[in-house]
Amino acid sequence: MQQFENVISDKGSKYAVSGGPVADQDEAKAFLRVLKRKKKYGRATHNSWAVLFRNEAGVLVPIKNDDGESGAGNMILRNLEREGLEGHIIVVTRWYGGVHLGGDRFRHVQSCVRHYLDHWKEV
Repeated sequence: MQQFENVISDKGSKYAVSGGPVADQDEAKAFLRVLKRKKKYGRATHNSWAVLFRNEAGVLVPIKNDDGESGAGNMILRNLEREGLEGHIIVVTRWYGGVHLGGDRFRHVQSCVRHYLDHWKEV
């Protein structure tokens, strides 16, 4: 598991991004359980995530979860598709700071995913 904390801070909201290889949906769920065992992440307002798998027939299957941050899972998924990154989960975590961010939240999710994709191989 790779984690990048304090990627973005805006109007009190703080963002982090985590990720790692997963072979199937069960491993994705296990990844999330491990992440949320850390009290900080378990208490986060949103842990939005996405992953791309190939099924037995070789068909690409997208799986995502917004975790209450409407549209965030889809945004992560689009980035995974664009990069052609399969079998790798990316989770964007947000701790709500009390001020609605409107459309900026999409830009922040995008920036977190980009940060992860740019740095995950370096760690």
